[in-house]
Amino acid sequence: MIEKMQFISITGPKNDIDRVINEYLSHYEIQLENALAELSTVADLTPFIAINPYKDSCTKAEDLIRKLDTSDLTADPSIGVEEALQTIANAVAEIQKIDDAYINTDAERSKLQVSLDKILPFEGLDFDVDKILHFKSIKFRFGRIAKEYIGKFERYVYDNVDTLFYKCHTDENYVWGVCFLPARQADKIDAIYKSMHFERIYLPDEYKGTPSAAIAKLNAQLADLDRQLQERDRKKEDYLRQNKQKIYSSYIKLQSQSTNFDIRKLAACTENHATFYILCGWMTQKDAKAFAKEVEHDENLYCIIEDDQQNILSKPPTKLKNPKLFKPFEMFVEMYGLPNYHEFDPTIFVALTYAFIFGWMFGDAGQGLCLLIGGFLLYRFKKIRLAAIIGYAGIFSTFFGFMFGSFFGFEDVLPAIWMRPVSQMTELPFLGKLNTVFIFAIAFGMLIIVITMVLHIINAVRQKDFEGTWFDTNGVAGLVFYAAAILVIVLAMTGNPLPAGIVLAVMFIIPLILIGFKEPITNALLKKKSSEPTGPVMTVVQAFFELFEVLLSYFSNTLSFVRIGAFAVSHAAMMEVVLMLAGAENGADPNWIIIVLGNAFVCGMEGLIVGIQVLRLEYYEMFSRFYKGDGRPFKPYVHQK
Repeated sequence: MIEKMQFISITGPKNDIDRVINEYLSHYEIQLENALAELSTVADLTPFIAINPYKDSCTKAEDLIRKLDTSDLTADPSIGVEEALQTIANAVAEIQKIDDAYINTDAERSKLQVSLDKILPFEGLDFDVDKILHFKSIKFRFGRIAKEYIGKFERYVYDNVDTLFYKCHTDENYVWGVCFLPARQADKIDAIYKSMHFERIYLPDEYKGTPSAAIAKLNAQLADLDRQLQERDRKKEDYLRQNKQKIYSSYIKLQSQSTNFDIRKLAACTENHATFYILCGWMTQKDAKAFAKEVEHDENLYCIIEDDQQNILSKPPTKLKNPKLFKPFEMFVEMYGLPNYHEFDPTIFVALTYAFIFGWMFGDAGQGLCLLIGGFLLYRFKKIRLAAIIGYAGIFSTFFGFMFGSFFGFEDVLPAIWMRPVSQMTELPFLGKLNTVFIFAIAFGMLIIVITMVLHIINAVRQKDFEGTWFDTNGVAGLVFYAAAILVIVLAMTGNPLPAGIVLAVMFIIPLILIGFKEPITNALLKKKSSEPTGPVMTVVQAFFELFEVLLSYFSNTLSFVRIGAFAVSHAAMMEVVLMLAGAENGADPNWIIIVLGNAFVCGMEGLIVGIQVLRLEYYEMFSRFYKGDGRPFKPYVHQK
């Protein structure tokens, strides 16, 4: 069911808006709309312009909260706004003070890390780096060569050039080392090195001793800086830990103040002798009446309830209100799309048909009990809506298990109250023998299609859709045609005489003509002009193809329900295979491990497939006939205290 909604407008002095929010709106659910958009035809309205004074502090508080574990904290409601602002300001200042004391530490550490990264590959060089950097006659080149070129480099350079390459380190991709060469041939040898893919690395003139000594010194300096940074982090953590309760309470307070203040974005202001604000929004009918009664004696507040929704620009939001028994099935409705405000809420319809069809397709008393108990236990402790749906489906699976005489796949434990899906056959005129469960599935499908047509007509009447009510495929014309088809089939199958030809023409031909030419007929009756004028030939051609599609859809949609019987039969067949593998088909003692594993496999796999197939029937064979699902959800403003 859909809650009845009413549109209200709230007006009062501009400087009184905070009192109204805290004193009244905190008690009710209201979906606020943009007042300027709703009152676009009203002159002299301006936005409620105000800078949120809490936003900056709230953002800073959020940054602090991210550094805290607040899972065990509860906000103190007694903290005031000024105290909250001051608390956050003090915390930010203290954190900044700690950071300022170590302002150069991060930069110094980064610089040392760069130096370490440069010298680290040359740790194997057992020579004083400072002396190398000050050679006069011999030049040096620190660098690396890709491993695939090192062999070629050694063969060519050592045989043809006066140079020496001292290897220091090798990794997966490169050989690192130092090249020594005569100063007088430096330019020539540098060019040769480049042709050999030698990548030169420039070391700054800051290292003393061997690379190993320089690395050890740099590591010691980095360790000292790391200790300083850890000390900085420890001080911040200590401060935040000692003040986390107050910081958290301040954050919650400022967040609520910021949220409440932002209501002004949706308000409009009017300038006369005094400035007034206007707030607009949707409330449930019950809340709207209670709100109007509560504020009727407030001299600074005026509330207007709009009775005529034709004067309202925004569409009423949808708030579902169903009995607790059916609420889990709202999940399937939300997945398809919420009903618009003037539509029929299909939640109860889905709950009844989904659970019933699932049970029919998955009829096993033992496995049904497992689904029932497991689903409701999971819903009880985890509040998963899908688990509740599984539990309800388990009820009907158990019911049909007794109807089919199936208990964990055993067909000789329970008597079949109704029939055995695999073996029960029925003789039909013109068709011969057919599985009985298939016949009932088709008959059930016909009934469901008729019901969905009735629901379509109800929705069309609610939305004042003349064409959809009378001439649509699922309207009165479609209902008459389909019901007539069912009647003729039943009469033919039972050997009863068919209605006269004139009656059949009225029941078949006239509805089809109305469906095929529904648009021109509607335009003629309502005296409307066609949006896309077409000639008579094109109109007839369009009507022909539309009728062909309509007849095909009636046939295919009806046959689609055969899957109900097919899965009932396949479930019994799969369990026969399990019993055969367990050696129980001849009355012998079965292998109970195979029985248990087989039941678990069938229950899990087939339960999933059946669940998806039933949902497909709901969406494609039922919803598509009567339901649009284009509603917008009711999103009430949540007052923050």
